[in-house]
Amino acid sequence: MENNSNPWGVGAHMRGDWAKEMGVKTLAEKPDVEYLFYVGCSGSFDDRGKKVSVAFAKILQTAGVSFGILGNEEGCCGDSAMRGGNEYLFQTQAQANIAVMNGYGVKKIITICPHGYNALKKDYPNFGGNFEVYHHTEIIADLLAKGKIALKQPLNGVFTYHDSCFLGRYNDIYKQPRQILKAIGGVKLVEMERNLSKSFCCGAGGARMWMEEDIGDRINNMRTDQAAATKASTVAVACPFCLTMLSDGIKDRQLSEKMVAFDIAEIVLKAMGMEEAKAPVDVCAT
Repeated sequence: MENNSNPWGVGAHMRGDWAKEMGVKTLAEKPDVEYLFYVGCSGSFDDRGKKVSVAFAKILQTAGVSFGILGNEEGCCGDSAMRGGNEYLFQTQAQANIAVMNGYGVKKIITICPHGYNALKKDYPNFGGNFEVYHHTEIIADLLAKGKIALKQPLNGVFTYHDSCFLGRYNDIYKQPRQILKAIGGVKLVEMERNLSKSFCCGAGGARMWMEEDIGDRINNMRTDQAAATKASTVAVACPFCLTMLSDGIKDRQLSEKMVAFDIAEIVLKAMGMEEAKAPVDVCAT
């Protein structure tokens, strides 16, 4: 994180590579946009996370939203460093990001990661970073409400939604993800026993994304069991860490033939009739 400003240790110069074929402009190329799409480390470097970034960017482009990214000028939000106890590293990363954002006069920011959302919204103001921060589910729900995007492709199947800790309990965003899923034709949304403010962690919070569980059962496997109990074929998530942990849990529990995890942006893009990947509901009928 110190050397490349991301926990994966991938070269920082590759941070904007996911968007090269999409026509997404950086603020250096086009600074006069309404929103900064703060992609985050997972959305920039993790292969699975990059698919979520692409899906959300396509949604924004289709809706005609004015946005840009920082590309190579973006740095890690610093959440994992702070949660792991390296407060100095967090502060240096936060201050570097804020200097870049303020330099471009950024006012509104969208994130796809609840950890980045929480850091930018609640921690960055302590260092002079005062922005309007939105999670991508808030933006998608607003676009749907305003008729900017149309969900014309039914996704017939049973879905369950996993509340991310940093999105739900930390920031009270429960309604928008469920509104989005309920707006998709053919979706039967069922709740896990542990949901909303009583939800269950995926196991990646508090920097545990980067640690191995070696005592007892893995948290992500326990949460996967709770999702499987609903008989849903698709687990909808709104956090890249949750997506990784639940995808791994599905593999560990040998449920890959019955269940799959997708970010809400990917599900919405499929419902818009724009996603080339196999539909989540194709994995299992019930």
